[in-house]
Amino acid sequence: MKYGDVCVAVATHKQYRMPNDSIYLPVQVGKELHKDVDLGFTGDDTGDSISNLNAWYSELTALYWIWKNVDSRYKGLVHYRRHFATKHKGLLLSRDRFDYIIGGDEVRALLKQSDILLPKKRRYYIETMYSHYAHTLPSEQLDETRRILEMHAPEYVSAFDSVMHRRGAHMFNMFIMSREKLDEYCSFLFPILDALVDRIDPDKYGSAFQARYPGRVSELLLDVWLLTKNYSYIEVPTISPEPVNWAKKGGSFLLAKMGLKKYGKSF
Repeated sequence: MKYGDVCVAVATHKQYRMPNDSIYLPVQVGKELHKDVDLGFTGDDTGDSISNLNAWYSELTALYWIWKNVDSRYKGLVHYRRHFATKHKGLLLSRDRFDYIIGGDEVRALLKQSDILLPKKRRYYIETMYSHYAHTLPSEQLDETRRILEMHAPEYVSAFDSVMHRRGAHMFNMFIMSREKLDEYCSFLFPILDALVDRIDPDKYGSAFQARYPGRVSELLLDVWLLTKNYSYIEVPTISPEPVNWAKKGGSFLLAKMGLKKYGKSF
């Protein structure tokens, strides 16, 4: 199958409405684990793939697939429930949230200014990235990641420490990059995650949510890579096709902050 100059994988595990623009390629993740489920989308189990690791790596199996099997000039990753948003003001009266998803022409215009597009930073004003993770999830996952970097990629340790002390980060595993930059990032990311799951078995936590921890660690490694390489980028706003329950998210955040309840599911 031929792909265009920009190809953005939309990771999904369920049937869902997709953006109506040729730059988007819906990718069914975990297809190897659910061969009886066919959503009619491209599966992450063809060619060079890690589809069988989807229960641990989550949307990253779509990232790996587009890295290894698509040769577009620019490649990226978004989610079926989270997209980059257009900056065009003329759509403000539309009630259809899909109208606010950024289109190919706008993406190409931005890529002429920078070959890395990222979501706007998520700010944790009363937490560092490390303390937020430690309050909501097992901190051993970050501690072990640092040890792996010390051993296998020491040039990234300083940036890792800096990112851990920040109060914001580019989250969500969303980005669009040049083919060369994405290749460089994935070549850094996946060996670190592979070493991490060798040291901390994702299944030891006893729940599907906790087993997906490599995907959550990877969200923080993006800024570690960016800071080490000192690459410039453009931040783009994000939008969800569904309303976000901020009261529920905020309540869970505060409970975790007070040490009363760690996260046990996605929001």
